[in-house]
Amino acid sequence: MSAARKPGRGIEPAYDPVTISESDGVRYLHLGSEWVQGAMRIRRPFDLEIDYTRDMMAWEGLVESPSHIVQLGLGAASLTKYCWRQYPQAQITAVELNPQVIACARQFFKLPADDARLGVVQADALAWIANPRRKASIDVLQVDLYDATASGPVYDGEDFYAACRKSLAPGGVMTVNVFGRGWGFEDSFAAVFAAFGGRCEALAPVDAGNRIIVAQKLPA
Repeated sequence: MSAARKPGRGIEPAYDPVTISESDGVRYLHLGSEWVQGAMRIRRPFDLEIDYTRDMMAWEGLVESPSHIVQLGLGAASLTKYCWRQYPQAQITAVELNPQVIACARQFFKLPADDARLGVVQADALAWIANPRRKASIDVLQVDLYDATASGPVYDGEDFYAACRKSLAPGGVMTVNVFGRGWGFEDSFAAVFAAFGGRCEALAPVDAGNRIIVAQKLPA
């Protein structure tokens, strides 16, 4: 599977343009296309509006009191905001490549400013998660990496998921949003299965087609 979509050395990255729409009290984030990359009900900005984001929280039955929750792919910051509010004991880190997405989340989607517990990092998800300093440092990892085409996850290979596994503390859990037009879910699941030694399962798809994979690193 393709590992990355990023520019060559010395070339300035071309970030997907960020656009906003609103309908029936819900604000939507787009990356220059009709595909929804995130949503927020304006009167309830800290709720999880989209079905699949609630499935991304499936780790709650496996990790009782996480110390460090990481989100790869910020989008409309739904999961980041939810975890920041619901888990006051935890450090929350969000990693997002596109600076426009970060700015938009702050301005239009009520993402709080960085504080002692919340940190938003502008970085490539693979480079960040594969850094040896992340080894065994994360209790919960939520992966939701898509670009404007929404044709499939930006990172989706066994090597990427192996790096995710290494970043987890023993007993830590990763949830992954798998969605794409014509995307091979079976290939994505096989990559996670191989990286986690079979300790994973897939939830039923939501109406929009998103399907969440839950994987756990063996406890020490």
